[in-house]
Amino acid sequence: MTAFEDILARRAAEAQIALTPEQIGRFAIYYEMLTDWNTRMNLTALTAPEDVAVKHIIDSLTAYDAALFDEAATLIDVGTGAGLPGIPLALYAPHIAVTLMDALQKRVRFLREVTAAMGLTNTRCIHARAEEAARQAEHRERYDIAVSRAVARMPVLLAYTLPLVRVGGTLLALKGRAYAEEAAEGAATANALGGGRIHARPVHLPGLDDVRAILAVRKERPTPNAYPRRQVKGKGRGK
Repeated sequence: MTAFEDILARRAAEAQIALTPEQIGRFAIYYEMLTDWNTRMNLTALTAPEDVAVKHIIDSLTAYDAALFDEAATLIDVGTGAGLPGIPLALYAPHIAVTLMDALQKRVRFLREVTAAMGLTNTRCIHARAEEAARQAEHRERYDIAVSRAVARMPVLLAYTLPLVRVGGTLLALKGRAYAEEAAEGAATANALGGGRIHARPVHLPGLDDVRAILAVRKERPTPNAYPRRQVKGKGRGK
């Protein structure tokens, strides 16, 4: 077992996340390719084994909720970047068809190569902006779950993601210490886009004392055709 695999196995056990030796081995492939590609392009500021294991992989897996994922068939990761949280969730829930969407073509090339190397047959990688994809019939209101991490603050993120979620589906936003403030900021936008109340589920990462949470919004009504509107930039949780 490599040093990375040992760290991931220990930290996952501390987080009460059950990973098989095979899953840990495939995450090691992700780690090796992430750190290699990161020498040639900017994928992440965090490359130490502990950081990738905890702040990337385990952090991504905190979005997993068995009651929600067991009933889901499709998931889209909006602004996936280096494939987070989509790749860890695709490996952990192989019955779900996962779409990894990013606006930068060179990141999509990395995503295609790393998912192939990991043997993930339930993923597809697409080059698109969320505000454009959400107006296409192939994507609009087609997904059971949308996830996003470090893309934008909640009002903007809702405008990017909720149009992609089917009625009855759920948005999961991985957020940092300002999650309560962001939930309050996003309440009116969620309602306007057809979403229900924003529910927060605090999460803890092993070995860290920072504050994180998953903000969940259930899609209750179709999103009005006026959304999404123009692109607005903002940040929600560092990658």
